[in-house]
Amino acid sequence: MAPPPPPPLAASTPLLHGEFGSYPARGSRLALTLTPQALHIQRLRPKPEARPRGGLVPLAEVSGCCTLRSRNPSDAAAYFCIYTYPQGRRGGRRRAARTFRADGAAAYEENRAEAQRWATALMCLLRGLPLPGDREITPELLPRPPRLLLLVNPYGGRGLAWQWCKNHVLPMISEAGLSFNLIQTERQNHARELVQGLSLSEWDGIVTVSGDGLLFEVLNGLLDRPDWEEAVKTPVGILPCGSGNALAGAVNQHGGFEPALGVDLLLNCSLLLCRGGSRPLDLLSVTLASGSRCFSFLSVAWGFVSDVDIQSERFRALGSARFTLGTVLGLATLHTYRGRLSYLPAAVEPASPTPAHGLPRAKSELTLAPAPAPAPPVAHSPLHRSVSDLPLPLPQPALASPGSPEPLPILSLNGGGPELVGDWGGAGDAPLSPDPLLPSPPSSPKALLSPITEGVPEMPASSGLPPPTPDALGAISTGGPPDHLLPPLGTPLPPGWVTLEGDFVLMLAISPSHLGADLVAAPHARFDDGLLHLCWVRGGISRAALLRLFLAMERGSHFSLGCPQLGYAAARAFRLEPLTPRGVLTVDGEQVEYGPLQAQVHPGLGTLLTGPPGRAGQDP
Repeated sequence: MAPPPPPPLAASTPLLHGEFGSYPARGSRLALTLTPQALHIQRLRPKPEARPRGGLVPLAEVSGCCTLRSRNPSDAAAYFCIYTYPQGRRGGRRRAARTFRADGAAAYEENRAEAQRWATALMCLLRGLPLPGDREITPELLPRPPRLLLLVNPYGGRGLAWQWCKNHVLPMISEAGLSFNLIQTERQNHARELVQGLSLSEWDGIVTVSGDGLLFEVLNGLLDRPDWEEAVKTPVGILPCGSGNALAGAVNQHGGFEPALGVDLLLNCSLLLCRGGSRPLDLLSVTLASGSRCFSFLSVAWGFVSDVDIQSERFRALGSARFTLGTVLGLATLHTYRGRLSYLPAAVEPASPTPAHGLPRAKSELTLAPAPAPAPPVAHSPLHRSVSDLPLPLPQPALASPGSPEPLPILSLNGGGPELVGDWGGAGDAPLSPDPLLPSPPSSPKALLSPITEGVPEMPASSGLPPPTPDALGAISTGGPPDHLLPPLGTPLPPGWVTLEGDFVLMLAISPSHLGADLVAAPHARFDDGLLHLCWVRGGISRAALLRLFLAMERGSHFSLGCPQLGYAAARAFRLEPLTPRGVLTVDGEQVEYGPLQAQVHPGLGTLLTGPPGRAGQDP
């Protein structure tokens, strides 16, 4: 019988304590204390600091660390470096690095063991691995680096996705010691085709570097495979480089970070990815009027939300500001749509977002009909992955840490890891070279890139991918679990469903908390709560009241406004029947065919790379 796991350590419990020199060497001596939450740094000489500047490094801001050695053969010291992304006074993150000199012993091997002990302990804490309480901390505690497949849409985010990936994502995950291959997508549904033919056993995760649309392709590609039951368990992640970054906003909140946009959101999500950790992800299976089925991780929208999403495509060059402009134009030409919304209420509802605000209910008079038999799976011909044998050099401009004039580590992927080089201002120190904790396993992929041209990719005539079309979702999805809660479209619904009919301004079925990076549509939602969160706004609302709702949604406080046209329900399944002949329907921001549709939630069907939960992401 295995011994019980040790109790969790208090955040302030000292794990390691020691004295180190600084690098470059200027006579400074530092006392370091490592706790489960932070590295504490105090200057001892030449003059102790009562309140040391930069003396607390929260692990939530650390991407990784490495050990190094001097290129001067007579230097017996060993070094370890931590890479951090602290927030500035204005909230933005800036890369910094701190290098410490282990020189307490006369022999290099002893100093190296001490540097590796600290670096290993830091990496274990970053990855959520337990530290041994009664034996030595050695590099053998660390498993092999996770192997990630990065899929980049170079035209995402006003065409900045590739530049952001090269300047921010690749350096950070290299600092974290992650192993990766990178492929640029070339067209719509390219990612879907790629994952259908991958040998998934080679990868520990698939990460999209774009907006929400690329992850939609990946998940539907996994569920289109003959082995979908295993394939959909492949952890997926998202690094926001698009105009629509709703899931990244939810991941950012789960990690305990303050709301962020642009590069700051990207850095937050990259930090969480470097830390490792995942959660089950609820997926919605959506059946359209033609009988085709797709899977959603985000939302199904009709009315104002989908109108703004699709009509703002022409402003894609503005990035996330396209939605602001689209909202203003949508308010100016506000439409209402007649329709019928039916849903199966959740057996146990979560705490209402507004306990004082009653939720409208109406009994359905429709009867039970048998559920359809699942469609047989179809085989797909394998699509071979192609990557280059030559890494692309990624020059990283040297950045200065606060209060330090010296250059900081420059990353060189071709060299296999971070490296300290440059003019050290007359300090007399020889440059440091990497001293890896563990050699890379022969079978692990190197940091390779797909065949691409160096530099910024050539942009097409338009400033983004072609706007979505009703058939953009591809062929009928034949994989995935059966929808046991749903009778066929056009047949009566079972007893116990609730039906609402009338004029609607919008209807939104959302699974996670966020509708956009800065729009919290369902503040109490979780990735794996097994619920559909239905929100709707009935006709008769004024433009001013609708604008107030969306402004309040930035803080997730829209339910507390007491708007009588706003409704909410937690559900397991729903059916939407538009009774207006024209309109726009979207699934995860992609336009689909207009007409009746229905969906049900499949709890925990997927797996999402989220990083460790912060205070805001802890389970209640």
